[in-house]
Amino acid sequence: MKRIITIVGARPQFVKAATLSREFSVAGIDEKIIHTGQHFDANMSEVFFTEMEIPQPAYRLDINGVGHGAMTGRMLEGIEKILLGEKPEGVLVYGDTNSTLAGALAAAKLHIPVLHVEAGLRSFNMHMPEEINRILTDRISSVLFCPTDAALKNLAAEGFVNTAGNDPGSDRQKSGLNGAIPVRIVKNGDVMQDAALFYARKAAGKATVVKQLPVSRFVLATVHRQENTDDPSNLKGIVEGLNAIHRQVPLVLPLHPRTRNILQQSGLTPDFITIDPVGYFDMIGLLQQCEMVVTDSGGVQKEAFFFQKHCITLREQTEWVELTELGFNQLAGSDPVAIGEAFKKLMNQQSDFSVNLYGNGEAARKAAELIATL
Repeated sequence: MKRIITIVGARPQFVKAATLSREFSVAGIDEKIIHTGQHFDANMSEVFFTEMEIPQPAYRLDINGVGHGAMTGRMLEGIEKILLGEKPEGVLVYGDTNSTLAGALAAAKLHIPVLHVEAGLRSFNMHMPEEINRILTDRISSVLFCPTDAALKNLAAEGFVNTAGNDPGSDRQKSGLNGAIPVRIVKNGDVMQDAALFYARKAAGKATVVKQLPVSRFVLATVHRQENTDDPSNLKGIVEGLNAIHRQVPLVLPLHPRTRNILQQSGLTPDFITIDPVGYFDMIGLLQQCEMVVTDSGGVQKEAFFFQKHCITLREQTEWVELTELGFNQLAGSDPVAIGEAFKKLMNQQSDFSVNLYGNGEAARKAAELIATL
C-alpha cells in the first residue's frame, strides 16, 4: 500500500496525523490529506498545521456549524468525490469524530480498505456520538490499529477475529460466518504519546501562553463534550465544581468558542480563569506547568498521563480504563461534590508514571511499516 488518503477534521486528529505523516515519508508512502473542516476556528485548526509541520491538506471541505446528520452526510458526499478521483489504495482515519465515520463510510462503499488508528476503544455509553462513530468505523475497517490491551479485549468481545492475511480486504466477504468478523488487528501503541514525546522537546521555545497567565500555580481544565455542554444540569455542576477548585488553586480553562457561547446563554459565571483556545505547543506548556488536569476529553486524559499529571475526568465512563484502574485518573462526572472529592484525593496522591501503557513513542513507526507492506 503506497498511496493513501488521510481524513482529519478535529484537533486530536491533527496531532495524530503529524506523527504518522513523518513516518510515511520514511516508509515511502504517498499520503494526501483531506481536512473536512470540522474544527474551523483558526486557533483550533490551521495553527496545528503550521506549528506541527504537518503537510498542508490537498483538499479542504470546510464543513462545520451544522448538526451531526448534516455534517456527516456532507462530509460523506465530499470525501466520496475525492476518493473516486484519487483512487487511493487505502483510507486512513483517526479516532471517533464525524470526520472519522464519514471517511470510513465513503471508503468502505467504494471497496477501499479502511485503516483505523485508535481502534477498539469503548466507553460503553451510547449517548456519546463518539461511541457510535468508533463502533461503526471499527465494523467497516480492514485494519484496526489498537493502542492498548483493553482495546484488543473489546474487539474480541464483539466478535472481531484477527487475520494475518496480507490483503486487508481479502476476508471481508466471509464476515458473519459463525458470527466472526475477520479483520487485521494490530496493537501498535498510542500515536498521541509519540506526539507528546516528539513535540515536548520543541515546546519550550514555542509555548507562550503559560508565561502570560496571571498565576504561576494552576490546575488546567478543558470542557467540550456535548453531553456536558448541551445539558444545562451537567454544565451547571461542572462550573460549580471548577469554581470550587479555583477557590483552592487557580484554575485555567482554554475555552472552546461554542462552550463560551453556551455559558453566556446559560447565565453561568465562571470564577476561574478562561483563555482563548490554544495551539498544541501552548497546550504542552500548560500541561507541563500545571499541577493537575480536569477534562472531559479522551485525548487530554492521556496527555495528562504523558506529562505525569493526575486527571479528573468529567464523565461517567472513559475509554482509557487503564488510567482509572491504576489510579492516575478518577471519574467524577458532572457532580460538583464528586469533582471536589477527586481533587482532594489526587492533589495528595503520589503515583509512578514510568509504567509503559502506550508504547513509549513507537506507535506511528509500527503502523507506517505495516501499512507499507499491505
